[in-house]
Amino acid sequence: MADYLPPRELWPKRIYTLPEFASYAPRFNPTEELLEKHVAAGRGERAAVLFEDQRITYAQLLGQANKFGNALRQLGVGEGDRVLLRAPSIPPALVANFAVLKLGGVFTPISPLFSRAEIAHVANDAEAVAIVVHAALLGELEAARPDLKTIKHIIVIGGEPADLKAKGYQLYGELLQSGGSTLAPVRRAREDVAVLLYTSGTTGRPKGTAHLVEETLIVPDAFGTYGWKVKENDVIGGSAPLAFGAGYSTFTTIPFRFGATASLIPKFEPEKMFDTIQKHRITVLSLAPTAYRKMLQVPDAEKKYDLSSLRICTGGGESLTAATYYAWKEKFGQEIFEGLGTTEMMYVFVSNVVSERAKPGSFGQAVPGYEIKAATEDGRDAAPGEIGRFLVRGPTGTLYWRENNKQQQTVTPDGWNRAGDFVHSDEEGYFFFVSREDDIIKSSAYRIGPEEIESVMATHPDVVEVGVIGVPDPVRGQIAKAFVVLKPGTSTTPDQLIEFCRNKIATYKMPREVVLVNQLPRTATGKLLRRVLRDKEIEGAKSTSPATSA
Repeated sequence: MADYLPPRELWPKRIYTLPEFASYAPRFNPTEELLEKHVAAGRGERAAVLFEDQRITYAQLLGQANKFGNALRQLGVGEGDRVLLRAPSIPPALVANFAVLKLGGVFTPISPLFSRAEIAHVANDAEAVAIVVHAALLGELEAARPDLKTIKHIIVIGGEPADLKAKGYQLYGELLQSGGSTLAPVRRAREDVAVLLYTSGTTGRPKGTAHLVEETLIVPDAFGTYGWKVKENDVIGGSAPLAFGAGYSTFTTIPFRFGATASLIPKFEPEKMFDTIQKHRITVLSLAPTAYRKMLQVPDAEKKYDLSSLRICTGGGESLTAATYYAWKEKFGQEIFEGLGTTEMMYVFVSNVVSERAKPGSFGQAVPGYEIKAATEDGRDAAPGEIGRFLVRGPTGTLYWRENNKQQQTVTPDGWNRAGDFVHSDEEGYFFFVSREDDIIKSSAYRIGPEEIESVMATHPDVVEVGVIGVPDPVRGQIAKAFVVLKPGTSTTPDQLIEFCRNKIATYKMPREVVLVNQLPRTATGKLLRRVLRDKEIEGAKSTSPATSA
């Protein structure tokens, strides 16, 4: 597996400044640390997971993980093997995670929104031996099945047993019942790979980011301890998918490090999220800013729902905006403590929740254990108010899987991780987002690369050229807007162009608006000037805005 990681000289510098980091054994097993030790200490009857009306205890979750782990071992899954998950945030997803980790395998959750081409790429890139998939998400996987080179077992959660068996699939429920109830943990070195997370493919195909065994404890011991300040009576809820660092750590490591409870919701819907907060008595809520904005649109929510259990609301993945912060505080009496993290770094490394003193418009200060700074074009540390590239280092770091060129671009020669943003800070060390280093579109907490949409739409027989930018949207933060030049004499409509993209790219990457134009702005060498498109969009928005008095 070492061959898939970048050479050691390209690794970022890791710093271990918190006392908690010194307590880890040279070799350990995450499932043993996060589940088994609680059961052994007599806390087995505590609630580990709440899902709709289900209450799953630590003892029950460990027992199911042991059974499923034994079943996977019988199928030949062993130490270092990659096992994919394509499922919403439901209890079997956590069972699969802890089973794979207890076996010493590498858990690889993938986005439920990936298209068949993306599924095939990720499965082959990871050289995965098995995939656990929910029956409702089987369609795209079935379409990708002929292109899967290393997958030996497809394990389906739910569905019609007879139909699934006829197609050669394994049944999750049967495997769970067939496995033994005890399973010895495979203890691995701290720097072995435990989790493989794939980016959403913002600049092309999804890229794997490797995360080490030690990170399953580092994230809760850093952000869980000094950010959320988690206690055993906390119930942690939200809607981030397990496939990204935000969701993975929120629901598989942070609660269980402290004997707390994870509240799961398979799909975000504003009313469903309100219901879940009330039913599960969630104390720590982690949502993307888009989710908060959608919840603010629910009429009379402050009267219909009891949110008194909440002690902390946090968000990340895109800019919260001061408007959202103030609207939430006015309506529900709660502050939202914005933060920023990346899948590459595994979790949040800067947040307002650290000091519990939010500055609207700022995503906060460094999480203890991390160092952050803005660097100018000439490599200087940017002064307060001066814009620079955002750099971070700490106990986690970017490790791309089979992407040495990308690794070299992302880690500075002196070992800092480039977060990919332009930022500035104030005198108190609060950081403020300015823009992406590139043209990435942030929509509903997802990052979308314009070239991916452009390359698909350009294959339409009536399209001459296309340019895509992100434009502001009151709910999603941004949406993808395409500017298209058609062949003379053709009559293809914007709606037809949008429909043409369906099933060719993931749903969340779909363009939401299409405008037909006569030409696109380009440089003398033919490079598309998205900056000009954005500037024109801004000017157009200004010209159509209602006049305001001073």
